[in-house]
Amino acid sequence: MSHDGYECLRLRIDAGVAFVTIDHPPINLFDVALMREIDRVGRELGDDAAVRVVVLESADPEFFIAHADVTLIQSLPSEPQPKPGTLGFFHAMVERFRTMPKATIAKIEGRARGGGSELALSCDLRFGAIGRAIVAQPEVALGIIPGGSGTQRLARLMGRARALEAILGCDDFSAELAERYGWINRALPPDEIGPFVDRLARRIASFPAEAIALAKRAVDAAERPTVDGLLEEADAFNRTLGVPETRARMARFMELGGQTRAVEVTLGTLVDRLGT
Repeated sequence: MSHDGYECLRLRIDAGVAFVTIDHPPINLFDVALMREIDRVGRELGDDAAVRVVVLESADPEFFIAHADVTLIQSLPSEPQPKPGTLGFFHAMVERFRTMPKATIAKIEGRARGGGSELALSCDLRFGAIGRAIVAQPEVALGIIPGGSGTQRLARLMGRARALEAILGCDDFSAELAERYGWINRALPPDEIGPFVDRLARRIASFPAEAIALAKRAVDAAERPTVDGLLEEADAFNRTLGVPETRARMARFMELGGQTRAVEVTLGTLVDRLGT
């Protein structure tokens, strides 16, 4: 199967492992262009019989994916919307990485906030580089909520109290703390994460494709239905969009330099200024 024509991603397939490198300067913003290509690569790799493992990584040592483009959220309808009955584009896009019959791995060596965290959370396995990986769900500080699966993924992984600490606190989590809380599988030294993920991915890819797919299916059967929770999350997210303070905080975020590289590196300090 051909996988040509990507502009935000670099794709390499070797021994059954698809290495998907996000390369979308300056901060790997989850904008329309990147969303379209993540959606496309998920569809293509999910259907590619030659692929048994998918590894998501970044070409930027400081950013896995910064977060979803706030200007896109600002453009969404602010009027109350009916509760959805089917998954929207973003939910379907990230859910594909959880449900595809391949093992999916997020190798986080920089910042993965908001929608970037939610994409990583949708992968089967997550590994973070000590001293470099940062994960966060800062949406509530802007007056919205994690609307790309974060409320559902974190609660399942970490439990209610820790999920609320992450979602309501809007703080950055280091790789070590994220490991303790269950946000990621392991925190690894920067010089070890690459070889570790490469070895694990190739090991899994050496096993029968059907066994990999069926193992995921069996493990997922232990959970209650995810889609119901995602639909509830989508409804709650949509309801935040009409709140005047939400609109003001998103505008303030952009005024203060949000989505610029200089500010995104220290985004945690910006969160405290959004209400001023």
